[in-house]
Amino acid sequence: MQVKAVLFDLGGTLIKTAAIPVIYKRILETYGVKASFDGILKAHRSNERDVDVVEGQLKLGRDFWIKWNLRVLEEIGVQQNREFLAKKIDELWWEYSHLQVYPDVKPTLPQLKNKGLKLGIISNGFKTDLEQVLKKLHLEQWFDVVVSIDSCNCAKPAKEIFLYALNNLGVKPVETLFVGDSVETDYKGAMAVGIKPFIIDREGKVPNRYKKIMSLTDLLAIV
Repeated sequence: MQVKAVLFDLGGTLIKTAAIPVIYKRILETYGVKASFDGILKAHRSNERDVDVVEGQLKLGRDFWIKWNLRVLEEIGVQQNREFLAKKIDELWWEYSHLQVYPDVKPTLPQLKNKGLKLGIISNGFKTDLEQVLKKLHLEQWFDVVVSIDSCNCAKPAKEIFLYALNNLGVKPVETLFVGDSVETDYKGAMAVGIKPFIIDREGKVPNRYKKIMSLTDLLAIV
């Protein structure tokens, strides 16, 4: 079956940021609050153990991340202005995250489009975040569809979010490739729908039992 579309995860696949504790530190220091990298990392990992991110986002929407930030601030011992700071962390996140595109992205996307392929993004982020990131990195022009967690009130690896993207593009699963960096969320989610998945494995850490590519430019030979 001829490939007609290629779908991508966003974070860890097309873009990268500074480490999460670094972003927190940068924003907090803007407001005169000192915090340690290790303390923020410990608090963030505690949240990851105790909180279901997908369920929380679907239930609370944007407020989920403000509540997440409040838990982090409480854990690291911030006593004053917690509500204000929690909102500012959410508001300023992408300004302080040192957003970057992986080097293999911008050479690859135009060539895929030149082959007549439809391109899309499926991410478990919110629409406003995806729009902001793509605009900052000048990537929005390449994508025919951008699907977020609030596009269809579902998240990877649920079948519905993949099917939502396929329906918007007017393509079948067997005509589509999906590239992501998570085995559980991206690879298995796409495979369950009948999309051919690939793991992007730039550092060579993913087991060989999964179909993988070392660079996005590898897609040019596949399609």
